[in-house]
Amino acid sequence: MKSLFIIACALLVAFLGSASAQTFPAKPVRLVVPFPPGGPADGLGRLLAEKLKQSWGEAVVVENRGGAGGNIGAEAVAKSAPDGYTLLLNASNHVINSALLEKMPFDPLKDFTPITEVASYMLVLVVHPSVNANSLRELVALGRSKPKSLLVANAGNGTPTHLTAALFAQAANIEAVHVPYKGAAPANTDLLGGQVHAMFNNPVNALPQVKAQRLRALAVTGSKRLHLMPDLPTVAESGYPGFEATTWYGLFGPAGIPREVAARIHEHIVKALRSKDVQDKLAPQGWDLVGSSQPDFAAFLATESEKWTRVVKGAGIKPD
Repeated sequence: MKSLFIIACALLVAFLGSASAQTFPAKPVRLVVPFPPGGPADGLGRLLAEKLKQSWGEAVVVENRGGAGGNIGAEAVAKSAPDGYTLLLNASNHVINSALLEKMPFDPLKDFTPITEVASYMLVLVVHPSVNANSLRELVALGRSKPKSLLVANAGNGTPTHLTAALFAQAANIEAVHVPYKGAAPANTDLLGGQVHAMFNNPVNALPQVKAQRLRALAVTGSKRLHLMPDLPTVAESGYPGFEATTWYGLFGPAGIPREVAARIHEHIVKALRSKDVQDKLAPQGWDLVGSSQPDFAAFLATESEKWTRVVKGAGIKPD
């Protein structure tokens, strides 16, 4: 009799979970973007919020909670009710921060429900025209011939542009001087002025300057070539097999979201990513739209965490 009661309770819980998923959402959903308005995450979040509103018939409110490299907004989501009504659109910082900081206010893998990798973009290695290198091999040869002579700009200590440069320096066995700036804009300004020699830059910033011949592109960091620059080889093709580094954005909820609710959110995010208007808007900016499964995203997060922890420790990178 007791076993029958347990089975009945289990069936009731499963039924209620399924019913909850079918009616989700029944009220507005909060999408936390842990960065200030105007950046890539904000633009991506607002585009997805509008598509989800169209699918669900409920408002999806974007809330910008910047600070601490994304940790402030992420912590707020980790501590929210696991009902699917508070979501997080975070960047690669989600796992990078735990490699940089001794103490974290949350566990990036255990305290969240991974929904999907939404989108990513590879970086473009660009150099100032004064640099005597027309290929990645030539740049590496230059760096090896004069250790610590290459000045490589980045958008800030511990940012993806910094860690990608550190990853490449380790792969190529060169000693470069990493020059951190307070954001990509001042780094780009000094690169164009020749005050620094190179930078791993995002396609939106790099492409116009390459076309204007104000910068020279040597390679891209993705596993495949960038569709906007199809003649430009990948770093892997240029002599470093397996090299890959992207800036990615993923959707999370707090740990414990009912499986059916998480599946419904995933279904509608993927539907939005596959819509023609979203693809037409993001592809020309160099975005690669992903929409991975929940298990694949969870595995990806674990791999990324291990990779960037190894890079940070190997390069001795410390937070500011």
